[in-house]
Formats: sequence, structure tokens, C-alpha cells
Amino acid sequence: MLTAVDHVQLAAPPGSEDRLRAYTRFLGTAEIPKPAVLAARGGCWFAAGAVQLRLDVEEDFRPARTAHPGLRVTGIEEYARRLEERGAAVVWNDDLPGHRRFSSEDPVGNRIEFPEPLGPPAGGHPNG
Repeated sequence: MLTAVDHVQLAAPPGSEDRLRAYTRFLGTAEIPKPAVLAARGGCWFAAGAVQLRLDVEEDFRPARTAHPGLRVTGIEEYARRLEERGAAVVWNDDLPGHRRFSSEDPVGNRIEFPEPLGPPAGGHPNG
């Protein structure tokens, strides 16, 4: 039985670790250490509470434009403003009923979506 998402992994180009560390400023995450055997491959891991984002190096990297993590937020207006103040583009989208949401890009061009439910989930399902 599935109980939770353990982490989300995205790809990044070789040598992008310094750019990736902007996750701490933009998303309010903390960098967490990678196990030594994995750290040798490059990339960076981040966490905010139980949410982990892992960015690992991919030699022929192309930013993910369709596949993306959806990171649920509270206070979506303030969160969007925080990203914009730090130079990130915020693109609002009203296509998901029962939610406000926007998307942005991480420091290497991967799409990230930020939804906030408008009310309690329908039918008791945690995802609406």
C-alpha cells in the first residue's frame, strides 16, 4: 500500500549545483546532505518539512516542461509574491477546479506547479 510520496526527483545539467542552491532562497527549503556515494555524482537535495526535492545530474539534460512536481502551498498570493520578488516568473492558471495555482521554473528551467485548494476536499479524498 502506498502511504506517501517520499521525494520528487528532477534532473539538472552538470555543474549547476550553485544555481540549484537558489532553491533555498526561492522556495524556503534547506539543503540536505546526499549520501557520499550519491554526492560524488553531483546535484543537490533539498527539504521543507516532509517535502524533499532531489536534483541529480543528467548529462544530456533538457528541462522538464510537462512532467513536473506539484508542491501544495498555503497563502498562495504571498508565496507567488515571494517568488516574483526573487526574480522568478509566476504564471497563473485557473484550469484546475477547486484550486488556485501557478507555475514557475526552477533555476535550470524545470517546471514546478504550486496549487492551493480553495476549500475542503470533495468526498474526503486528500487531493480533491
